[in-house]
Amino acid sequence: MQTRILTVPILLAFAAGCTESPEADATESAVIQKGKASYYARSFQGKETASGETFNQNELVAAHKTLPFDTRVQVTNLENGKQVTVRINDRGPFKPGRIIDLSRVAANRIDLLDEGIAPVKIETLD
Repeated sequence: MQTRILTVPILLAFAAGCTESPEADATESAVIQKGKASYYARSFQGKETASGETFNQNELVAAHKTLPFDTRVQVTNLENGKQVTVRINDRGPFKPGRIIDLSRVAANRIDLLDEGIAPVKIETLD
């Protein structure tokens, strides 16, 4: 009988040690994609986004087809290694092969303005 009484606390301690930490869960659920990025035309300035916000080309925001609104995403330009963190507040892009549309200020930070399109890697931070 004593063996069973001692075994239960040991098993509970072992089981508690096997649970994953919140940091591990967050890392494992990160979304990583590679594709092309583009940026919004100036004509979208002041228009309503899919989230209901007013688009401001001077904010670090972006459009993605499926990520939840307010998700923070790190965007890396694969041609030069420059990075920017943006918040998803709109839907798009709708051209084949493109995975994210950046605001003008975000595109500028990763030197995307001259070419207009660049290969990128995106990774969710939330």
